[in-house]
Amino acid sequence: MGVSKARLAEDLKAALKGGDRLRTSVLRLLCALIKNREIEKRGELDDSEIIQAVIASCKLRKEAIEQYAKGGRDDLAAKEEAELKLLEAYLPPPLSPEELRKKIEEALAASQASSLKDMGKAMALLMPEIAGRADGKVVSQMVKDALSRR
Repeated sequence: MGVSKARLAEDLKAALKGGDRLRTSVLRLLCALIKNREIEKRGELDDSEIIQAVIASCKLRKEAIEQYAKGGRDDLAAKEEAELKLLEAYLPPPLSPEELRKKIEEALAASQASSLKDMGKAMALLMPEIAGRADGKVVSQMVKDALSRR
């Protein structure tokens, strides 16, 4: 099931009724982020833009976990990990390595990329299709590897 504003609103209402403070807090922050992005855009966000907001929230949590772990604040790191887990439930299922390789090959063929100079064209086709389903750094490295073998 994909993420939508309606689903987030329903989940927030359920969390409020159920007294789930952590889920309520995470969903309120996510809804506020989406609302702010809509204000910036001056219009409604589509589902892919909402997924980007969830990805951004996940990235912030991952950075916070790393910083708290370095600082010896395991209690705060655990809280961020719990929040991250809640947010990740709103992302589409991750691609398997085989699926990702296939999508990369399709993007390279569609963009007619033949060298590292063409990497941007391939990434521009690929990233919207796999948003939230694969780590951008991993995808970038896989595309570089595939282009270097051409």
